[in-house]
Amino acid sequence: MKWMLCASSPSPPPCSLCLSVYTISLEYHSFTWLKRNKFYIPPLKSGIFCTLQAGIVIHQTPAAIALESKCQEINSNPDISTDEINKGVILRKQNARPLSLLYSETLQEEEEEEAILTDSEKRELHLDDVGTVASRTPRFPGRVGSSPKVEKVRELDEEALKEALRIRRVRTIELLKEAMTASNLSQKYSDNLISHLDGFVDYIIIKAASTKSNTDFANANFTTRARFCIKNSGVVELVKWLKHNQMSFPRIGELVSAAADDLEGLRLRVRWLKSIHVKGRYLGVVLTKNERIIRRPIEDLDCNVQLLENSGVAMDWMGFIISHCPEILSFDIEELKCRVNFFLELGMSDKDFGTMLFEYPKVIGFFTLEDMNNKAKYLQEFGLSNTDLGRLIAIRPRLLACNIEEGWKPLVKYLYYLGIQRSGMRRLLIKEPSIFCLNLTENIAPKVKFLIEVAGVPEADIGKVIASEPELIGCSLSGKLEVVAKFFFAIGIPPQILGRMIADFPMLLKYNLSVIRPKYLYLKRVMVRPLKDLIGFPRFFSYSLSSRIIPRHEILVENGISFSLRYMLAPTDEEFTRRVQAALGSTESCEVGDPDKSGMPVDEFLKERNNFVSLEESRG
Repeated sequence: MKWMLCASSPSPPPCSLCLSVYTISLEYHSFTWLKRNKFYIPPLKSGIFCTLQAGIVIHQTPAAIALESKCQEINSNPDISTDEINKGVILRKQNARPLSLLYSETLQEEEEEEAILTDSEKRELHLDDVGTVASRTPRFPGRVGSSPKVEKVRELDEEALKEALRIRRVRTIELLKEAMTASNLSQKYSDNLISHLDGFVDYIIIKAASTKSNTDFANANFTTRARFCIKNSGVVELVKWLKHNQMSFPRIGELVSAAADDLEGLRLRVRWLKSIHVKGRYLGVVLTKNERIIRRPIEDLDCNVQLLENSGVAMDWMGFIISHCPEILSFDIEELKCRVNFFLELGMSDKDFGTMLFEYPKVIGFFTLEDMNNKAKYLQEFGLSNTDLGRLIAIRPRLLACNIEEGWKPLVKYLYYLGIQRSGMRRLLIKEPSIFCLNLTENIAPKVKFLIEVAGVPEADIGKVIASEPELIGCSLSGKLEVVAKFFFAIGIPPQILGRMIADFPMLLKYNLSVIRPKYLYLKRVMVRPLKDLIGFPRFFSYSLSSRIIPRHEILVENGISFSLRYMLAPTDEEFTRRVQAALGSTESCEVGDPDKSGMPVDEFLKERNNFVSLEESRG
């Protein structure tokens, strides 16, 4: 037999004795596929499936001619059913049942798949603009997996949806700009604001889509519906009002996007915040700090404010406190009561509570109750009572912002190393609680090192210096301590002597140069005292120049009396008068004072003064 095949037809059968047919497995070529590609599968009496293509020409036998005629009839009528094709065909008995079952099951599976995928395949064929599609992945009963065509159609649908959404978003932005510029908002401001209105833009798109169900807009296009939604929301008027209240455009954009479905409620909350004295630039900060604030009823917000006012917070301070701690408005009334009671149970009065909250508003909203309780118990271990602790927290509420493990415990160990005992710790807390708020490595340790290595304070006395005058640790190292130390070095006091002076009078380094320099110049030029008098009595700098040093020195000069600095300045006015009168009755010495700390005799005094003057002249 002679074959003539198209290029796309299956390979010819290996045996030329077959009647222009050859066996093909249904596992690879199903009936639906063959039918779609103009193939016919008639079951023959021999019990095999034969495949004929329209391009095959059959010669020689009458049976072949009749078979060709039947194939042409079937191909000319693609809607012919399978039952009509197989009508009158008698299968071989030994193969009839297995082949019929295989044929029926495979045909049923393929027909179900064809019914499901017909629309998707037609769409894909249309998109690809081809008459046929590529072969599907081979399928068989029990196979799990989706068709590549379905995935491709889904991808196309997703891309089309994204493109449509992008177009609507661009159009909505254009309509917003149009509405804002029409309301006398500048083009630049409108562009900057809309760049922060992503949430509101999406809300308008959804609202415009839902508006189509309205009979008035059933036939309206997207632009008409979106323009109506923008106008109906009142966003332009709200933006202008918030801008007038000194709110920045990023805050306005964040607020409008967060409250897109309730812009009128946003306006009411802004007005309420203004009624409790929240300033314009903090309005947006308060509302955007916690999402719950913008959704809570105004009645609940009023209850929180009323509780604080009843606890001692003045209404004039309320705006400042809320501005710096918006979390107060996010608490339930019961939780806020627990926080307020924590401070009042420490013996803190209403007045102290209000003052503390004004000084550090975050103390009531930024820390958990468990954390605050743990810190209060730790501080009480230094011997503080509830009353002392309440007073301490009222004075320095930032103590509750410190960390026990990372801040306080290393500091306590360091102070113990310096020689400060438990009683000294309590003194530190009462006199200068801010030392427990400082960083050990950045603030405290460098200043202690300066006092020992530069200022010359003996290591045995450093603990006494810090415990008696903890304010030194709070002074600036470069702006205060180093400047004062350099002044004493410049007037001729070496570090070792300065260290002993500081150990005797730790406040020496706390004074400003504007206080120290005039007193030293008066001591040097008017009182003409030697430097050793100053070294022996560093507290000289603690007395007032105009009300104590000058008046008493003039009294001594008028009476021809010379006292030591300690004997002259330490007593009260009555005691000083008594000493002057007692000195006037004595003719033994012109210098009166304690034997071990008194001034020097006149001859020695004149000698030291001349030496000092000559030394100063040589320096000058």
